Amino acid sequence: MRKRAAAAAATASLSVLAIGWAVGSPAVASLQNTLGAALTDATTSAAAPAVVASTPTATATAAAAASTAASTATATPTAPATTAPAATTTGITGTFTGSVVATRFGNMQVSVTLADGTITDVTALQLTDKDSRSVQISNRAAPVLKTEVLKAQSAAVANVSGATYTTQGYLTSLQAALDAAGF
Repeated sequence: MRKRAAAAAATASLSVLAIGWAVGSPAVASLQNTLGAALTDATTSAAAPAVVASTPTATATAAAAASTAASTATATPTAPATTAPAATTTGITGTFTGSVVATRFGNMQVSVTLADGTITDVTALQLTDKDSRSVQISNRAAPVLKTEVLKAQSAAVANVSGATYTTQGYLTSLQAALDAAGF
């Protein structure tokens, strides 16, 4: 009896998952297209984004999600990880130190080296050190962040998974250094 009930529960769960996947996939694709257009529209005009969906369920889901996400996205747009360097950075050369940023796992501070308006190096001066685990996380995240910053030529890079506090502290200190440089 228990085996039959467990099998029925597992089958029901898989059915719900499959139906959700089938219904949600078009809605997610539509929402991603809509949000991309909404972020572009929000920066150029106050027009409401159009929602395009292939099924009535997807239309309702996408419309509700798009209105919520678009209002959030227009309030706090985020830059993609492949942001190009600002046009006003030509000629800036030197090493600039960011502010010390306190996180719940310790302080973070970085310095950035610029050569003719290009980020050439990012050095972590201080990484989180509250305990051995935070030291491990920071030591793993710092090289990844450095590589991404050098690639993006800005502080607008994605979080390192599992190192949220380290990433936020690192990027905040980096942005302070870039601001000090006028970058």
